[in-house]
Amino acid sequence: CFDGVGERAGAGHLLFVVCHFLFPIELSLLRFLSAELTRGYFLEHNEAKYTERRERVYTCLRIPRELEKLMFFGIFLCLDAFLYVFTLLPLRVFLALFRLLTLPCYGLWDRRLLQPAQVCDILKGVILVICYFMMHYVDYSMMYHLIRGQSVIKLYIIYNMLEVADRLFSSFGQDILDALYWTATEPKERKRAHIGVIPHFFMAVLYVFLHAILIMVQATTLNVAFNSHNKSLLTIMMSNNFVEIKGSVFKKFEKNNLFQMSNSDIKERFTNYVLLLIVCLRNMEQFSWNPDHLWVLFPDVCMVIASEIAVDIVKHAFITKFNDITADVYSEYRASLAFDLVSSRQKNAYTDYSDSVARRMGFIPLPLAVLLIRVVTSSIKVQGILSYACVILFYFGLISLKILNSIVLLGKSCQYVKEAKMEEKLFNPPPASTPGKPSGKSQSKCKSSQGLSTEENLSASVTSQPVHQKENVIPLLVTSSSDQFLTTPDGDEKDITQENSELKHRSSKKDLLEIDRFTICGNRID
Repeated sequence: CFDGVGERAGAGHLLFVVCHFLFPIELSLLRFLSAELTRGYFLEHNEAKYTERRERVYTCLRIPRELEKLMFFGIFLCLDAFLYVFTLLPLRVFLALFRLLTLPCYGLWDRRLLQPAQVCDILKGVILVICYFMMHYVDYSMMYHLIRGQSVIKLYIIYNMLEVADRLFSSFGQDILDALYWTATEPKERKRAHIGVIPHFFMAVLYVFLHAILIMVQATTLNVAFNSHNKSLLTIMMSNNFVEIKGSVFKKFEKNNLFQMSNSDIKERFTNYVLLLIVCLRNMEQFSWNPDHLWVLFPDVCMVIASEIAVDIVKHAFITKFNDITADVYSEYRASLAFDLVSSRQKNAYTDYSDSVARRMGFIPLPLAVLLIRVVTSSIKVQGILSYACVILFYFGLISLKILNSIVLLGKSCQYVKEAKMEEKLFNPPPASTPGKPSGKSQSKCKSSQGLSTEENLSASVTSQPVHQKENVIPLLVTSSSDQFLTTPDGDEKDITQENSELKHRSSKKDLLEIDRFTICGNRID
């Protein structure tokens, strides 16, 4: 009997203890507050997560420095291509015309009247001169007063339309110029598959003229914003930059897409600098070159530049954050731009450097140069021998600036290429020799002919002149994988699959070298 009572008492005590721990009887507000104040947690239990968060913060802090280094290098690349139009291009055109006039002295040994580069130089010079004289028929003052009479909202819409039109003109304009250069220099032995040089030339002249007018309207609208009394239009135009953040931050970006955006931002920033220069020239002319008025414009100029820099930093910082892209990618972009500069100095260069900048960044210097020459000649009156002497000295100063800028850029580009370990790609021939099928013999010959060290090849190749190949040798052309796919016969489908499998395993740096400014259409952003 007592054993049964003891067992029941032990079971009841055990039940009481379990209920005490599961459902505490002594509940109070003080106990709850003490539990809330004294409870703890350990972040080290999820170390990987918090380390990743910290690295994202450090990446955002590194973005301004890395981005501005890329922007600084890219702006000087655009400046080099822009100064080329004013300095070396006239001299190259003069040398080409001199060769053309003295052709009987050379005899009939050379089958070519002019080298392909000289033909392209003459075409650029003629287009520049024709468009300059055509711009004299455009009245800047009438355009200014016509735009000033519009309402603020209408001008805001016009300015946005002009930005979109500028990108469309740039995308199609470089194709027009490339088509003209290739049509004029294509070997005559080939079957004619074009409409002729003269129609292409008129198309190029029309494009440069219309694009120059478009940039003039942009500069005029910006000038109206600067001269408005309440500065409301200038504020609205600056706020348009912040709208760009909304349109790009919350989209999916890859490295290639970000590279295209970075190139576009470089081109846009350099173009804005030239537009601000045009606005300052027009305003200084209206105030009889009074230096006091320059200090009136200085705060607005700084405000526009600061807003552009701030928008670019915020935009790139959040894009890299949302897409898990490190800040080191900007050094890869800078090395890719440097590779373009160094490769344009090679013996087997297939394009001029200014054209490669246009393809990579969408910056075409010809329309902007036509507009700047038109504004400078109308704003500054040259009279007297002393004035002409000053113009000549200024021209020599521009040549000195161009040469100094080119030397510094070339040195920095070689440094960036070596740091990125891309020297070997400089001495490899372009990947394809015919439109249908790449040749492996040329690549093997190139690999076997590398007897010098990499640094000696790099220093020797950037200082030597291009060598003209014989006409019976198949020209080396850079073609993309899509071009090879479209032009390869059906019997080579196995080669295509092998090439596509190799392309998938390429590094990201090599992919960047194969991207033009306008191939973003082939890699849509969702």
